[in-house]
Amino acid sequence: QVQVVESGGGLVQAGGSLTLSCAASGRIFSVSAMDWYRQAPGKQRELVASNISGGSTKYADSVKGRFTISRDNVKNTVLLQMKSLKPEDTAVYYCHTRADSGRGFRDYWGQGTQVTVSS
Repeated sequence: QVQVVESGGGLVQAGGSLTLSCAASGRIFSVSAMDWYRQAPGKQRELVASNISGGSTKYADSVKGRFTISRDNVKNTVLLQMKSLKPEDTAVYYCHTRADSGRGFRDYWGQGTQVTVSS
């Protein structure tokens, strides 16, 4: 089984910065992607940033230039560095990984970490 754990959320003023961390552990043979999603109250979960094996990254238009995703392929960890935060960034942020634990690639999610940006 694979466990995914996030940390680093909190309360920050608009214009401030936060860094979220995520670690995938357990029986892992390969990881194809590690991503960050977020879900604001009353809204659907959306992809924020993605890091795919091979190093390519993808960002939601709303965070381009402000958020940076970085991944350690050896440790199976991923960071989301967030700067110039806006109140509309307030959401629960979820780490997602697509990993093979010996039974083919499956999706695994963390429990989420709250990010609140005050105006």
